[in-house]
Amino acid sequence: MAKDRAQSEDFTGPLKRLLLGVVLLCLLGLFLLWRIDSPRVERFRAQVVDRVVPSFDWAMAPVTATVNIVRDFQSYQRIYQQNQELRRELQQMKAWKEAALQLEQENARLLDLNNVQLDPRLTYVTGVVMADSGSPFRQSVLINVGSRDGIMDGWAAMDGLGLVGRISGVGNNTSRVVLLTDTSSRVPVTIQPAGQRALLIGDNSAAPFVDFIEAPETIRPGDRVMTSGDGNVFPAGLLVGQVAQKPGGRMRVRLSADYERLEFLRVLRSYSTEKLDQPGRLIAPKELPDSSGQPAPENMIPNEAGNG
Repeated sequence: MAKDRAQSEDFTGPLKRLLLGVVLLCLLGLFLLWRIDSPRVERFRAQVVDRVVPSFDWAMAPVTATVNIVRDFQSYQRIYQQNQELRRELQQMKAWKEAALQLEQENARLLDLNNVQLDPRLTYVTGVVMADSGSPFRQSVLINVGSRDGIMDGWAAMDGLGLVGRISGVGNNTSRVVLLTDTSSRVPVTIQPAGQRALLIGDNSAAPFVDFIEAPETIRPGDRVMTSGDGNVFPAGLLVGQVAQKPGGRMRVRLSADYERLEFLRVLRSYSTEKLDQPGRLIAPKELPDSSGQPAPENMIPNEAGNG
């Protein structure tokens, strides 16, 4: 038994070496065949590929399935991470919702305690941005509300974050909004907390500049810019943006409105208010009746300084 095993081992060793040599010769031949640059050899290689490669689909099936499994697993990991992020954002939104509800209730209580009467005309109409006609010479958008919705020229348009522009041109079903960045835009503003009055001037750039500031040294980057209400252009107190000083030293405003995603605009109803030319008439009527029921002469009405 030991002799037979030794003889089989003597035959197996040379046979393995022979097979290895044949395999190496075949591989070397294939390498040389694939390296030969000849039209005849090229046609031979094409025929070999056409015959051999289609029959190897069964051999590539496990590899293809493995690759698909790996890709599916990576996609599942990404979906899982996005789901976790959405869960965290949802929790944060719930916290913000609770805070907003508390602030709303507190605001309602304060308004009730102070007997504040809100102007019922301070409402708005929401429109969808239909087209953007921005160009190097004009900055405006078109919204799907018009005269049938009561829209009037000059009304302010906001996107929920800040002032966007004003109505300039009203049709029956559409209106055009000239943006604050347009070269024709001039908006009186107030810079807080310094209380400086200025004029916001559009120049077709993303950050319009402010001019005609009485005391520029009191302005700091980050100060809030609000509409002042001067000239009855816009209602006072609308948020415009924040001051941002450029390297050139010119004061510009970083607009709060997201001009890259203008989808919905709120058009504020701002009807003209009564102009007070003579504030003294708010203190006393024009004629006061005396004890006999007859109106007193105007020179007997006390003036604003308290002199009779």
